[in-house]
Amino acid sequence: MEIRKDFLPLSRPSIGEKEILEVTECLKSGWITTGPLCKAFEEKFCELTGASYALAVSSGTAGMHLMLLGLDIKRGDEIITPSMTFASTLNMITLCGARPVFVDIHYDTLNINADLIEKKITERTKGIIPVHFAGAPVDMDKILSLSQRFNVPVIEDAAHAVGTYYKRIHPGGFGQSAIFSFHPIKNITTGEGGMITHNDDHLESQLRLLRFHGIERDAWKRYGRGGKPEYDIQTPGFKYNLTDIQAALGLAQLSRLEELNNRRRQLADQYRRELGGVEGLELPGVPTYPHTHAWHLFVIKVISMDRERFMQKLSEYQIGYGIHFPAGHRLSYFQKRHKIKKGELKETERANNRLVSLPLFPDMKDDDVSYVCEAVREILKDG
Repeated sequence: MEIRKDFLPLSRPSIGEKEILEVTECLKSGWITTGPLCKAFEEKFCELTGASYALAVSSGTAGMHLMLLGLDIKRGDEIITPSMTFASTLNMITLCGARPVFVDIHYDTLNINADLIEKKITERTKGIIPVHFAGAPVDMDKILSLSQRFNVPVIEDAAHAVGTYYKRIHPGGFGQSAIFSFHPIKNITTGEGGMITHNDDHLESQLRLLRFHGIERDAWKRYGRGGKPEYDIQTPGFKYNLTDIQAALGLAQLSRLEELNNRRRQLADQYRRELGGVEGLELPGVPTYPHTHAWHLFVIKVISMDRERFMQKLSEYQIGYGIHFPAGHRLSYFQKRHKIKKGELKETERANNRLVSLPLFPDMKDDDVSYVCEAVREILKDG
């Protein structure tokens, strides 16, 4: 096959005239930090998820940090989570002094195996963090049942899951908390940013204090018309607020969510058709229960050749790629501190060295997918 001249990236944000106009209007308004657009963005997320509260933050990582602090997670506590996740979740658990307790996954979907969670619950368990991997929802009924039986809160890692539904319920709509990410690779972006959704009145005031230095009023309430510039600090906090510039971009992106995700599904369906039955790889599995997949990522498993060589060949074909994710328990810091018994994370280990993410973003053309599929077939055939 003829190799393309231009590089096809793993991902690229879909930014149109609507986004440019909304950001420009924000810049012209004279108010660009946290203000009315952030409030509107939060309200839209409550509508999307069904949660009582939404709090816009500077990143999904910041959101996870604040939620763990809001739940008073501290040294000696344990948080149950899969090892197959981005390291930021494990970092935040550790930086709060707690210990991540790893649970194995389903090999096909890469989602946490909810049937294995109960045996990991101890008197030190203070939370369960399931990850809606690549936009496929985890089995929330099983996890919520465990949460109720053992009185353990659930924090959904919904970084991949804007537009995902489990039995017609969006992440964040289960009466628990959820953390979303708006990094440029995600289904909608604010450049960088995140959102916490939850349903707890007391937690809401605590999280807002922690988000902005411990000050009970943000800049809009202090310096907007009729604002009160004086403030008090009852507890120290962080600088984790989102700006109105970012919220302007987020609002425009959110208004296009159905369009963007529908295009992702079309591209994923094309991948599945054109790579179906190809020897040497396994396609991403999908849950058997009723759901709507957001197709944040398209993750294949390379089983017939060395992954490093496969990725190098993709690069030669001008194709971007990713690894989502290196298993957390195999990262040096966690490997030294958390010994895993042989066979305990069997499916995670099985998947770990096989995963490769192929390009997937709304502005891809059908021909781009066909090009990637032809290259993959050729690479695997040549070995």
